[in-house]
Amino acid sequence: MKTTSLRSLRSFAPKKLALLATLSALQPFIARCAESPGPRTNPVVIPFEFRRGHVLIPAQVAGTNAQPFILDTGYSMTMLPPGLGDALQLRRRGEVTIVGIAGEEEANVFEGPRMEFNGLTWTLRRVAAFPESGRGRKREGILGSGFFRRFVVEIDQRAKSVTLHEPGAFQYAGEGEILPLRFKRGSSTPIVTASINATNEGAVQGEFEVDTGCDSALCLARDFTDRHRLVPPDARSSGRTGVGGGTRTRAGRLASLHLGKLRVERPSAEFFEQGSPADDGLAGHIGLEAFRDFKSIFDYSRQRLILEPLASGNR
Repeated sequence: MKTTSLRSLRSFAPKKLALLATLSALQPFIARCAESPGPRTNPVVIPFEFRRGHVLIPAQVAGTNAQPFILDTGYSMTMLPPGLGDALQLRRRGEVTIVGIAGEEEANVFEGPRMEFNGLTWTLRRVAAFPESGRGRKREGILGSGFFRRFVVEIDQRAKSVTLHEPGAFQYAGEGEILPLRFKRGSSTPIVTASINATNEGAVQGEFEVDTGCDSALCLARDFTDRHRLVPPDARSSGRTGVGGGTRTRAGRLASLHLGKLRVERPSAEFFEQGSPADDGLAGHIGLEAFRDFKSIFDYSRQRLILEPLASGNR
């Protein structure tokens, strides 16, 4: 049995009294910590607005009034609306070249602010913003790949809602189709394997970027469409605009798009007359319209896209 001598007790006494005094002084702080909520783990549901085929959700930047931001998996950086970085007096950190479907544009880079989405917060390291042009339509902010890495993002186009989950707390127990995502080295846009039918005959498989900033179901590269003779005879002249300007396309519909076991009937498609909307070697983009009959869950932390058919969705 261990025993303690009187000498030992005397040596411990001043330390014990000092510790008790310290704990007594810390009691108000400990009480406040006990009353304060920890990191938020419950999902947050945010109503969204459809504008020109894009999903926009409100976000507060550095405590300012909420502004609409487009959800765009095709952007590598989060973009502030033009002029906001200077208005907030954010520190400049150089410039970056944004590459789009029709060319390139320079954007200013700023030290990242804190953003808030109905109580969920995200502090960015860097953001970018296009210079104010003073002409054309107003550009909204864009929530790019960093946003999709920060949260598990669930988009329900029929309910017009976006649900944000903390990745560590997110557990999926539904029966949706789980599609693996991969990322090319040096690129932040997710890629899935899918197949399309130009007619009701054989399917053509390819790898496609998933681009929620694309308002069509499919945007296909010229070499891919030529190789598989995908352009329908009734396709009409059309065009797409984006970063760097515009490009000419042919617009039409294909017989079907297959995502795992799911089938999208008669998806709209833009057939590029020159070049590609995606990186070299890829078939093109799958855009937001392809997911309108599904609840789509982007879970970058587990490199997967989950598609849950809604009540009248196609299988």
